[in-house]
Amino acid sequence: MALSLNRWRRDRDPEGTMSMWEHLDEMRTRLIFSIAAVGVGMIGGWFLYSPVFRRLRDPFCEFMTKNPNLAPNPADPCRLVYLKPTEPFILKLKMVAFIGIVIALPILLYQLWRFITPGLTERERKYAIPFVLCSVALFALGTWFAMLTLPKGLSFLLGFAGTEGISAVLSIAEYIGFVMFVIIAFGAAFEFPLILVSLTMVGVLSSQQLRRWRRYALVLIAVLAAVITPSADWFTMSALMLPLLIFYEGSILIARIMKK
Repeated sequence: MALSLNRWRRDRDPEGTMSMWEHLDEMRTRLIFSIAAVGVGMIGGWFLYSPVFRRLRDPFCEFMTKNPNLAPNPADPCRLVYLKPTEPFILKLKMVAFIGIVIALPILLYQLWRFITPGLTERERKYAIPFVLCSVALFALGTWFAMLTLPKGLSFLLGFAGTEGISAVLSIAEYIGFVMFVIIAFGAAFEFPLILVSLTMVGVLSSQQLRRWRRYALVLIAVLAAVITPSADWFTMSALMLPLLIFYEGSILIARIMKK
């Protein structure tokens, strides 16, 4: 009861002052809520495994259908293989965890915001819901963009094997892991403008600084795109760089509108 009362007082404290032990207690509470949310999401992910797996397999199936000469069995070009007895089971666990995290993402972001709010002013705390909604929307946009560019990236990579006598036999773990990494990379990268706008709102950055750092940002975005795209092909890297550059310029515009 006393712990709940103390937390209620902290939440209402406009100064946002907390001791180190209170910060640790707050972190523990937010972690418990986050783990519970992911656990519930994984229950839903168990039942969504099959449709999600088919959706992630679609880019590979699309490429192999157009290039049946690369398929070991042209009559069934979409078939993936597994190389270890435990591979299907481990893959399902990874995908269920992945789906669970995606389902729980709004709650995870809200818990993150609630953890940092004690260090913010009363006015800044009111942006919790917009922060969560924008984060989810940007991650969803990044996921959509990743799935949109994935077929082109696969065509670029697998197209090098267009030699007679070579077949594409892909492990389900390697392929699905590759696709999930691309989705996470694009989804996380699309949070970039929200980070810039948030830092601008709290006074860490300004529109003048963002304009002055434009050249350095271009180089940093290019390096970031090269590092986090697992395929390392020019098409996927360019597909990630272009929206990040647009987001950077949009963040400058938003900062100017807010007169920051």
